[in-house]
Amino acid sequence: MKINNIHLIHFSPTGTTRKVIDAIAEGLNPEKVYRYDLTFPLDKTEQHFTDGVAVIGAPVYAGRIPVDCLERIAQYKADNVPTVLVALYGNREFEDALVELRDIASVQGFNIIAAGAFIGEHSYSTSNFPIAVGRPNVDDLKIAITFGEQIADKINRKDFNTPEIGGHVPYKERVKFGGVAPETDAEICTLCGRCAEVCPVRVITVSNSVTTQAENCIMCSACVKECAVGARIFNHPIMIERQEFLVQNCSVPKAPKLFL
Repeated sequence: MKINNIHLIHFSPTGTTRKVIDAIAEGLNPEKVYRYDLTFPLDKTEQHFTDGVAVIGAPVYAGRIPVDCLERIAQYKADNVPTVLVALYGNREFEDALVELRDIASVQGFNIIAAGAFIGEHSYSTSNFPIAVGRPNVDDLKIAITFGEQIADKINRKDFNTPEIGGHVPYKERVKFGGVAPETDAEICTLCGRCAEVCPVRVITVSNSVTTQAENCIMCSACVKECAVGARIFNHPIMIERQEFLVQNCSVPKAPKLFL
């Protein structure tokens, strides 16, 4: 059975989640691909899917799905559409992110038939603190393509059962973000505005200087990764402590974990 339509739904501030779901889509080999980017604030128009296959991808922040991502997914509804879930984590642990994503998607009418936890370069990774640099790599994406092929086979066999997915309910307590944010080195900043453009929660303002509302920052680090001159930096003691911990404890490469 040929898959006609695939709906790619993703929250991907640094682009790693998007790479994985694109690779899965390649393996599914649909006739048409529709993309729904949840990375930035949406208008209030709801989307309602009645056919095809959906792939929903989100990053993992401290073992959970970001609240802003969950709120945006809640604007999407489906009529029992077969759905693949992807959680993208920075080589620490994905913990309860996939089951949380499963639960919110199920409530919205998506029928979960597969899920995968993939590894991406950690959002806190820098040249001084390398954490899962370059992930997802070529091998990760090959696994994602093969995973898509396996899902297509499952659909062709008319197997729409939901697999057991790793994680726990109730979920682990959510870590509170806010109060800490990347800073701007005014001496090298060109005021180009790129940091404000890529911020998924719109907490950065650029005029004669760069202002960040740290209390609402989700620490996705998109502004750090996208700054062409390296003016956005981690300079807070809490952030440096987290980076040191991750380098010391999460440097052994992990492999994607699939649920089919």
